[in-house]
Amino acid sequence: MTHFFQRRPTRRAPRVSLRGTISAVIRLENGRQLPATLRQLSITGGLLDLGVYLEERAWVDLTIYLSSGRVRATAEMMFPMRGGVGYLQPFRFTSLGEEELHALDREVTVLLQQSVTSPTGDSGLRAPRYYLESW
Repeated sequence: MTHFFQRRPTRRAPRVSLRGTISAVIRLENGRQLPATLRQLSITGGLLDLGVYLEERAWVDLTIYLSSGRVRATAEMMFPMRGGVGYLQPFRFTSLGEEELHALDREVTVLLQQSVTSPTGDSGLRAPRYYLESW
């Protein structure tokens, strides 16, 4: 089953900063592919680091290579910003399959848990078991 997200959810999805450690590929309507790295990720969208920017509101096929596997989805590109070398461009998912949604949820949850865990093991913060359970 394909999920379509609301334009204005009641609560903002948690985001994790990735520092460009996850790669992605954008496939345009004409078949051209653009490499990208992911700077931020949530189950509703994220922020890509691109060499060239794409037009705002362009719909693309996006493949993200997570540690648990590949996630393919349709995304809408948002307004690009000039970055250090290239462009930072936010996007939002427009459709995701059930498996892709759960894979994203697991990845974001694991990354959130890693970010709130201190070296001593007790930060006083607890990340949710899975974000979708509390949404």
